[in-house]
Amino acid sequence: MNLIIQNATLEGYPSPVSILIQDGLIVRIGSGIAPPGNIQTLLADGMTVIPGLVNAHTHAAMTLLRGAGDDMPLMAWLTQCIWPAEARLREEDVYWGTRLACIEMIRSGTVAFQDGYWHFHGVARAVQESGLRAAVGMAMVDAQGPQQGESCKKLAWEIMDEVHRYDARIKPLMFPHAIYSVSPENLRWCAQFAEKHELSLHIHLSETRGEVNECLNRYGVRPAFHLDNLGFLQERTLLAHGVFLDDAELDLIARRGATLITNPTSNLKLAVGGVFPHARAAVRGIPVGLGSDGAASNNSLDLFQEMKTLALIQKHAQGDPTAMPAALALDLAMGRHAPILGQSGSIAPGHRADLLLIRTSDPEMLPPLNLASNLVYSATGQVVDTTIVAGRVLMYRRVVAGEEDVRQEVLDRARKWIRSVAP
Repeated sequence: MNLIIQNATLEGYPSPVSILIQDGLIVRIGSGIAPPGNIQTLLADGMTVIPGLVNAHTHAAMTLLRGAGDDMPLMAWLTQCIWPAEARLREEDVYWGTRLACIEMIRSGTVAFQDGYWHFHGVARAVQESGLRAAVGMAMVDAQGPQQGESCKKLAWEIMDEVHRYDARIKPLMFPHAIYSVSPENLRWCAQFAEKHELSLHIHLSETRGEVNECLNRYGVRPAFHLDNLGFLQERTLLAHGVFLDDAELDLIARRGATLITNPTSNLKLAVGGVFPHARAAVRGIPVGLGSDGAASNNSLDLFQEMKTLALIQKHAQGDPTAMPAALALDLAMGRHAPILGQSGSIAPGHRADLLLIRTSDPEMLPPLNLASNLVYSATGQVVDTTIVAGRVLMYRRVVAGEEDVRQEVLDRARKWIRSVAP
């Protein structure tokens, strides 16, 4: 997409700039750039441009289950509420739930997300239409027995034969649910399948003490070592939650080059009883991303809220107000500390044009003493005026492109699916 943004404020530049975008990439930044002919012009009116946010771990279609089973412990929430409801979901349900999630993410500044859910094509089709970037998970669960695992394998092979139908913004990844819901045999299969197709591996890990204790009782090792014994832990592996990883596990993760993804609001809401060990991960150089988790366990997909929670819980856990400064929380949300979906978190020539225009004149952004602090501690996604992905304007002046045509249909259909699947 070809676009020029005019009169934008950009940190590091003393006066407003123009940003020229061609074929989805930033080509030039500066003042006095004459727009080429036949190019879309977007007037920033002095708003501040920042890199878009990356939701490193979510389950988008769980917007359909927002508010279902709130205030329950994790395993009871999963087994009594979520899994029974999900068993009734169809591809069309997942499509509409993901459409709803994409609108919410666009409106709160997320430009790319990693998703793990059922019905790959329902998710991918919704992402394709939204204009966002996404890594869409191919699910693996065999808690109901070997036949369930074989069905997941069959679907994964079929998806790899069909994934070419989607835009390059959409990438497949292998998403086994967890070590307690996938057998060692199928975790090993997932690792081999991902290696064969050069895919990322994404799994929930060490979210609760119970998960760790069960792993020790069943396999005689802690969860990260269990995965490593199966050939699962590698550079393309992404480990969501990681609340109860000990130092030996963190050393192992660092050696293997895997990535950790923290989901602080979900962990707090489900009262897992621990806090992600960011300082211990950072000192080992482990890449770290930030995720919202699904809308059934958060219940928001707004990464601005997630940044604040991340910063505050790290300060609280360490008893140190200097822990997790605002600028670091913002860097994590922009993908600057983890190679997720190719996002650099940079605004410079040659980089992707995945950008946000922020209304820095809104009350919660005043006074303009510290942009990072305002974005992390006082803002919500409501300060995002414009969302741009690959040079395409997905939202401008708080209106999502095409929203007038699809918004009511999305909401009406989502309500229909809620009535049909909610417990």
